Amino acid sequence: MITNFVPRPSQEKILAYHGGKLGIAAVPGAGKTFTLSALAAKLIADGRVRSDQEILVVTLVNSAVDNFAQRIGSFVQQQGLIPHLGYRVRTLHGLAHDIVREKPGRVGLEERFSIIDEREADFIRREAVNAWLASHPDFFDGILDPAMDQSKRDWLRRKTPA
Repeated sequence: MITNFVPRPSQEKILAYHGGKLGIAAVPGAGKTFTLSALAAKLIADGRVRSDQEILVVTLVNSAVDNFAQRIGSFVQQQGLIPHLGYRVRTLHGLAHDIVREKPGRVGLEERFSIIDEREADFIRREAVNAWLASHPDFFDGILDPAMDQSKRDWLRRKTPA
């Protein structure tokens, strides 16, 4: 199937997989990515994936997504098939994003929602705190030393980062 690949016994067991859930635990460098990529390509080449199905590979980091996608695509091409069909490789966060985008109502969101990045979230939090502080100008009175000069109190109120 894959040129110059002679699987070890533990890899042969993985490549003999026929269906259902599959999880692999092994030390770094043991060949998990290579073996699972070979398995995905084998299942696709053997016609085990219907046109309404796909193999889903979920990993934690984008670099692993890129590595899996490249390897599976290469193995699929070696079989004379079109790469990028019959499989999807996502990070756990990317998969969650896909699910929420596809069915937002199932997680209590409206159809038109947006996901914000950390910078936007920080901005929104700062604006909310600033608005709250502006509507509660006496908030610092219970915290600041009553003997503090009024000009210093005013300066602190203006300079307090939100």
